[in-house]
Amino acid sequence: MKLLITVFASIFLWFSSVTVASADDVSYYGFEPDITTNYLKEGNDYRLGFIRVAIEVMVPDPSYVSVVEHHAPLLRNAFVTILSTATERQVRTMTGRDQLRLKCIERAKELMQQETGNPVIRDVLFTKYIYQ
Repeated sequence: MKLLITVFASIFLWFSSVTVASADDVSYYGFEPDITTNYLKEGNDYRLGFIRVAIEVMVPDPSYVSVVEHHAPLLRNAFVTILSTATERQVRTMTGRDQLRLKCIERAKELMQQETGNPVIRDVLFTKYIYQ
């Protein structure tokens, strides 16, 4: 009896741990090296700060990774432009950081739509975010 219960428990645990692959498989493309740029600190002395961000883009289909890789210089330039025009408040606060991320998503989708006819990019992730 104990053997039967153990077998059923094992089968139940195995089935509950199996995940069904959804049609919504995503892939990621990471920009190497990290993006490092300056931003203007607030105040009268006009000092420069710097920001270093590791960026990964999420694509809804693994076949889009090669498309993103092909257009990586264009996307990287857009990300650098957005980050280098950020204010100190945007760089240092969580809401500002999220605003920057949303700007990056919007611009990346816009560029990919222009270049490929498909927005391709689902999300932009900041996996490392350092400022000084």
